Amino acid sequence: MAITSANQLELLQTAEAVAREKMIDPGLVVEAMEESLARAAKSRYGAEMDIRVSIDRKTGKATFTRVRTVVEDEELENYQAEFTVEQAKQYLENPAVGDQFVEEVPPVEMGRIAAQSAKQVILQKVREAERDRQYEEFKDRAGTIINGQVKREEFGNVIVDVGGGEAVLRRNDKIGRESYRPNDRLRAYIKEVRREPRGHQIFLSRTAPEFMAELFKMEVPEIYDGIIDIKAVARDPGSRAKIAVISYDGSIDPVGACVGMRGSRVQAVVNELQGEKIDIIPWNEDQPTFLVNALQPAEVSKVVLDEEAGKIEVVVPEEQLSLAIGRRGQNVRLASQLTNLDIDIMTEAEESARRQKEFEARTSLFMETLDLDEFFAQLLVSEGFGNLEEVAYVELDELLVIDGVDEGTAQELQARARDYLEAQAKQALDNARALGVEDSLVEFEGLSPQMIEALAKDGVKTLEDFATCADWELAGGWTTVDGERVKDDGILEPFGMSLEEAQAMVMTARVLLGWVDPAELEADQEEIESEDGEETSAEAGA
Repeated sequence: MAITSANQLELLQTAEAVAREKMIDPGLVVEAMEESLARAAKSRYGAEMDIRVSIDRKTGKATFTRVRTVVEDEELENYQAEFTVEQAKQYLENPAVGDQFVEEVPPVEMGRIAAQSAKQVILQKVREAERDRQYEEFKDRAGTIINGQVKREEFGNVIVDVGGGEAVLRRNDKIGRESYRPNDRLRAYIKEVRREPRGHQIFLSRTAPEFMAELFKMEVPEIYDGIIDIKAVARDPGSRAKIAVISYDGSIDPVGACVGMRGSRVQAVVNELQGEKIDIIPWNEDQPTFLVNALQPAEVSKVVLDEEAGKIEVVVPEEQLSLAIGRRGQNVRLASQLTNLDIDIMTEAEESARRQKEFEARTSLFMETLDLDEFFAQLLVSEGFGNLEEVAYVELDELLVIDGVDEGTAQELQARARDYLEAQAKQALDNARALGVEDSLVEFEGLSPQMIEALAKDGVKTLEDFATCADWELAGGWTTVDGERVKDDGILEPFGMSLEEAQAMVMTARVLLGWVDPAELEADQEEIESEDGEETSAEAGA
């Protein structure tokens, strides 16, 4: 195919047609044509030549030029596209490094292979431009609901025409066994918009909790206006869901507003979600109260919260146990997702048995260590004493309130407890030294002999070893694996060490060893406190 005047006249028309079809800038199509023609010319004149093509945006005329650049003598590598200052003097007046000599070359005739290559270049450039345009158009729409039309289904994934682009609804983002046919209308949540070198870059979801929240925002004007806020959503897509709402206007019931007249508002959402049952729950800042609401329709007798572990124990009557757990654990699982807490459910009988077991264990501890009879040990436990430290170091007055305990008895109890604790501490320290613990760790402030023994058993025997520990290795913590919260046991967790205490002790050890500059540490702490203060002020202002 020769680049004749007739062909040149068609270039701009073709570029404009492609640009209109793909909704991109015609200039990008022309640039792709220039690149494809330059590639074809290089195959004719030589790949090492710097051949460039310029298409006149008005006439469509293609001009082929060869460009040579002036370089330093020692940098000359490509003799076809570069030349030295001395060589350039026959073409340029007073040439300098960086100058270019441009000369027009005859147009090339494109054979079948060159024409096919040019076509591929143009198509590739057009696809890239189309993806860039699509990304720019949709990047700010992530987190919203969009209506689209089904184009086709590929391996369980639904390709959706969203007007100006294609999106994909992946198999695991469909509700249950939803199936769609071409031209079906579809409503979905734009989960993510990201740049992809090839393929789709708009990802939809109908299973995301945010999809339900956005649907309620569309159906309930009070949510759209900000009078009612959705605080949390948990879903078992296609089956059941829980949504927690709060009203900032005391005269408006958040649950009633979301349900609507005769259930019209919530029913509209249920219909869109293929009949998914929805529990609308009033949100409460008090976590135990919120959890009681979240476990509806089950009735709860008692709630015990462990904030540090992010765990909560719920006691329910025997007849309410199956209702609280739900079918296949669904109710308690959704309540856990909604509150972001691990929930242990037990019956009143199970809780009573556990409490009795703890009572007996503490009674046995006091009988064995303090040489008490069972009745006296039970008196101590009944008064709330749970360990020897509490007996040894509590104010004497707190022991005197126990029936039958006078000052002499109280002092004797404390003396026995202290003697036992000191003996235990000495034994723990001897064991730690036998394991090879160095004085640097023994003398470090804040570690008891029992803690040092536990560290030694775990291979932490020097202050350097201690300084390399992470806070969660010492205090324990929780991690999420495959959607399940998993407990990481800490070396010093049995001694009640918190993450904050562990972090402070590790940083102190690093300062003592000279690994951390205390001035920098203090500056970082001030910066953190300043940021916390600004956040608090912003929240107060809001």
